[in-house]
Amino acid sequence: MSLERINPAELSPPTGFSHAVAATGSRLVFLAGQTSLDSAGEVVGESLPEQFEQALRNLLAALAASGGNPADLARVTVYAVDVAAYRECAAELGLIWRRLAGRDYPAMAVIGVARLWDVQAQVELDGVAVLP
Repeated sequence: MSLERINPAELSPPTGFSHAVAATGSRLVFLAGQTSLDSAGEVVGESLPEQFEQALRNLLAALAASGGNPADLARVTVYAVDVAAYRECAAELGLIWRRLAGRDYPAMAVIGVARLWDVQAQVELDGVAVLP
């Protein structure tokens, strides 16, 4: 399996994402949206970074259970209740991402939403991975 991250020079330099990811492999894994739910089904974390970290941990746990690792992520979508707050926390969120998932970013998008399934949730992540 290989993922080729493509960042054309004519596009603005990507910060915290790749413009495109070309994937080759034999198994496609679709990862459901994950918020900051703990194992008891309760939203944990008061701040956006705390919730982002738990949501990312949950996404990576689902990926690991499927036989994958963070390097296999080809696409991640972030749904944020407050995009302005997400932008304000971007540096801290990037540190969390790098600590848990590494320095290679998948193709990503941040989408502003009015609310998430759990009303206390501030952020949700879903993704697609390509495994060998």
